[in-house]
Amino acid sequence: MAQKPSIPKGTRDFGQVEMARRNYIFDTIKGVFSLYGFQQIETPAMENIGTLMGKYGEEGDKLLFRIQNSGEKAGLAPEKGLRYDLTVPFARYVVQHREEIAFPFKRYQIQPVWRADRPQKGRYREFYQCDVDVIGSDSLLGELELIQIVEEVYKRLGINVCLHINNRKILAGIAEVIGAPEKMVDITVAIDKLDKIGVEAVNAELVERGLNAEQVAKLQPILNLSGTTAEKLAALKTILANSETGLKGVEEMETIFDELYIVNCTLDIELDLCLARGLNYYTGAIFEVKALDVQMGSITGGGRYDNLTGIFGLPGVSGVGISFGADRIYDVLTELDLFPKELQSTTQVLFATFGAKELKYALKWAKELRAKGIAVEVYPEPTKMKKQMGYADDKQIPYVAIVGGNEMETNTVMLKNMASGEQKQVTLDELIGNL
Repeated sequence: MAQKPSIPKGTRDFGQVEMARRNYIFDTIKGVFSLYGFQQIETPAMENIGTLMGKYGEEGDKLLFRIQNSGEKAGLAPEKGLRYDLTVPFARYVVQHREEIAFPFKRYQIQPVWRADRPQKGRYREFYQCDVDVIGSDSLLGELELIQIVEEVYKRLGINVCLHINNRKILAGIAEVIGAPEKMVDITVAIDKLDKIGVEAVNAELVERGLNAEQVAKLQPILNLSGTTAEKLAALKTILANSETGLKGVEEMETIFDELYIVNCTLDIELDLCLARGLNYYTGAIFEVKALDVQMGSITGGGRYDNLTGIFGLPGVSGVGISFGADRIYDVLTELDLFPKELQSTTQVLFATFGAKELKYALKWAKELRAKGIAVEVYPEPTKMKKQMGYADDKQIPYVAIVGGNEMETNTVMLKNMASGEQKQVTLDELIGNL
């Protein structure tokens, strides 16, 4: 008995319709990236496991896919793993190719990543990220441009979003003023789950991670600060008055918001002090973007990292980047029915024929049309016209060019508009004009 075909949980097949839609997302994002001078690179699907381990926090390290057999004798080559994100491989790339690139280096990558996570709605084990980073500059212009990119991408896709922003220096300052500076990572890992598990569960986890009741109590009013962005920042200046690091984070936030005002940014932006992002390498501004009209997790996220390249032997190189989650964006566009209808087929016209001579005639016309950049298909055999028309319907091809004996005699085709049903005889030039 033949084995029933299947794929691993947390992965998906993508047919022709899905691929057309995914390419629409990729092309939209690439177009915006290019407007800001970012250029594309790619890195391997696998990295040495030492490149990946210890970069994503304890939670992230548990989700790494390890490659058990890489075709090399055990013990003679480093263990390998599938990449967890694109940022750490990018840092490795920068160090390895530092003599070949100009700083600040502006790159983007659109490639799949893998995480051994529990599959659920909007969460996959294999998914694409669309990363854009600038490295080799401390300037907060990097943060400004990334926010502008977020604004433009989602405007083009038609998705209403809110960008949540915070700063890891502010979080470090909070850890200082509640008397637990050494618990910075524990605090960020816990409060990063606030939206998922709620405040009581987060507080319980903070206690499990070694904070005492007094420290947890001091944390509550800070995380519950309300009001406008200006009011929150003013309150933080008072709260963090004894933390140089915390005040630096507040200053950076003020600068970013001032720059956003200068460029007249209309994006919905919220200063979210509960935003922590669990990855250990972030050191400054951090971002998450959520769709406003769909129940979905973050669809874009990122932040500033001051020394990610240092672990690969190139210290003191600051960078900032964000990642667009293509698979979640796909799900949002699907749920909101926002994909353009014309994506269903790239073919503009199908040639349908009645016989072998007509098929040869159609091939010559098809060559002429393709030379003009028009996407053409020729039905491969002169079968029943109903079958050929059904094929055009199934692929949502807008026009069918019918070739019979009369069309060959008059050097024309019968052009049928599949939406209206209208038919008319046209010459080659007229067909090109119609398409």
